[in-house]
Amino acid sequence: MDRLSFIKYCSFAAASASMPGLINSVFSDSDSSDLFFDISLAEWSLHRMLQNGELNNLEFPAVAKNEFGINAVEYVSGFFADKANDKAYLDELNTRCSDLGINQLLIMIDGEGNLGVTDEQERLRAVKNHHKWVRAAEYLGCHSIRVNVFGDGTRETQKAAAVDSLGRLSEFAQDYSINIIVENHGGYSSDGQWISDVMQQVGMENCGTLPDFGNFCIKSEKGSCVEEYNRYKGVRQMMSFAKGVSAKSYAFDDRGEETTIDFRRMLKIIKGAGYTGHIGVEYEGSDLGEYEGIKATKSLLLQAGKDLSQ
Repeated sequence: MDRLSFIKYCSFAAASASMPGLINSVFSDSDSSDLFFDISLAEWSLHRMLQNGELNNLEFPAVAKNEFGINAVEYVSGFFADKANDKAYLDELNTRCSDLGINQLLIMIDGEGNLGVTDEQERLRAVKNHHKWVRAAEYLGCHSIRVNVFGDGTRETQKAAAVDSLGRLSEFAQDYSINIIVENHGGYSSDGQWISDVMQQVGMENCGTLPDFGNFCIKSEKGSCVEEYNRYKGVRQMMSFAKGVSAKSYAFDDRGEETTIDFRRMLKIIKGAGYTGHIGVEYEGSDLGEYEGIKATKSLLLQAGKDLSQ
């Protein structure tokens, strides 16, 4: 172990001293063969490092593999926003992932326009803006792009707008064998019944959901959530259409349990729905560093998953 690695290890050990068993579970090659799901890493878990230049998107797959023992990745478009049409860049990503044995699962798309707006021209521009990411996802071997359905208007008018946009985009994506999936990400999209109704009205096989353990705030005021949907009910309602799952985490207690989300309850819902795909680690807290938060989230997923298998 070189000096830098030793310093990182000691820093992690100090941060994890109150979380029994965490270090051993992280620094060993945990056997996850008895889980009903696979584990992936959402790039947003490292957003602070990416935003301040400590890490870049091309390096992300190697970090997932070498630091966390995770062999599947979920990209965020914002970290390579100008590269969707850059074949040389995408080739480099493909080469690195192939060399590492990394499975590229999906791209989370932000900043390309609102798919739930009632203005038709604005909505159509947003749909078209997503086309390049559908093509990029196919080129990288992903199965999906995650989109948002932010918009305006009443509950029903925004629903109609979202159905229109998602139907158009899903029809386009069919030719590329790409799924269009919606995450609960605030507003009406965090209402499990609303998003389920949208999925039913779109009625296309390649249009689905990405249930997130967090993100169930429907309405906020002055930075505080004033209306929140029941997260367990919401995930249950979204699972019928799920083509991915995001294990959001914020903070952990001294037993390594997430302090605001019951991971075991969530996994029971997911298993009960018959889901056997990837669950993405998405640490969004600040109490631990990003590396430590990712490791704690993965450790909890492993333990909770194994408990359900017993």
